[in-house]
Amino acid sequence: MTDGIKHKILVLSGKGGVGKSSIAVNLAVWLSTRGKKVGLLDIDIHGPSTPKLLGLENRKITVENEKMQPVSYSENLQVMSIGFMLPSDGDAVIWRGPMKHNLIKQFVIDVVWDGVDWLVVDCPPGTGDEPLSIVQLLGGVDGAVVVTTPQDLAIVDVKKCITFCRQLKVPVLGVIENMSGFVCPHCNERTDIFKGGGGRRMAEESDVPFLGSIPMDPSLASACDSGRPFVALHREGPTTESLNSAFEPLLEQQKYEQCSKEQKNNMRIAIPLTDGKLSAHFGHCEHFAIVDVDGRSRSIKSQELVTPPAHEPGVLPKWLAGLNVELIIAGGMGQRAQQLFAQNNIEVAIGAPADSPEDLVSAYLEGRLQCGENICDH
Repeated sequence: MTDGIKHKILVLSGKGGVGKSSIAVNLAVWLSTRGKKVGLLDIDIHGPSTPKLLGLENRKITVENEKMQPVSYSENLQVMSIGFMLPSDGDAVIWRGPMKHNLIKQFVIDVVWDGVDWLVVDCPPGTGDEPLSIVQLLGGVDGAVVVTTPQDLAIVDVKKCITFCRQLKVPVLGVIENMSGFVCPHCNERTDIFKGGGGRRMAEESDVPFLGSIPMDPSLASACDSGRPFVALHREGPTTESLNSAFEPLLEQQKYEQCSKEQKNNMRIAIPLTDGKLSAHFGHCEHFAIVDVDGRSRSIKSQELVTPPAHEPGVLPKWLAGLNVELIIAGGMGQRAQQLFAQNNIEVAIGAPADSPEDLVSAYLEGRLQCGENICDH
């Protein structure tokens, strides 16, 4: 389970081939070299790159007490990827959405992330099943780092990631423009190959932070091929400075975001009830408990029971959005309903136990809410 992890960051891109996985790996290693306990979760089911980038291709996961143990890269970095489960790196994973969702759920629920402070999630390109599943299964993330390259073709696709984040209420921590110019390995002079500045302009137009530009560097490519992360090999140089400058603000942002979360007031949580306890399926409940929370004191301010309208597709998400609900704690919920809640800017925590509203909200506020299997997925 990831309940004890302080910070959860997604690395996203709407376009393949922009170097997203290398950014995710270097970010995770960079954090680990600063004394942070880090987990790196690769949810690219069809093209897992993390084992290769970290030189862990021949490692396999182990299972102890029915829990998967992540592969250890270093004392401070634990890694999980489907790449550790395949017989060979040439095997293709030919799965539809539900199977991918179930595997990602296993990575969240059945992996032992002992002592991890930061979880970096390397998502596949696009805004499909995998990023949607991880946002819902984690029950909230600190934010996303969006990776692009300078070309207009990449910018158009990557903009969709920012829209995706906003619809799911995932803060965009910043944009990184990768492959921005070329650094000569002999003189360290930087030359633009593509038209530069597209990532910065996109960030400005979207009103999100611009974290910086990372140049094309032969040493960075060699590090990826050798399975030795660039930030662990190179302590100086323009590319190292660019990576440091891009990653440093994330530490500062997390301090600010944590403070903001603690000070947030008037959060509203909805819980579907049957006989006073959490209902097995939100669409068949008798009442909803609408609980107002004081985020500053981390306490329940008030609670009322309301009768929902007749259950029809799309009705309950809009109805709860009209009541200013920000989070629904549910037992079971189908994929389509989860998407509708996301579109209405309502976060979903699925697989909660059949407890009273007071116990569920208290557990959520204290970071000990145990969200298990989605018990109803129709």
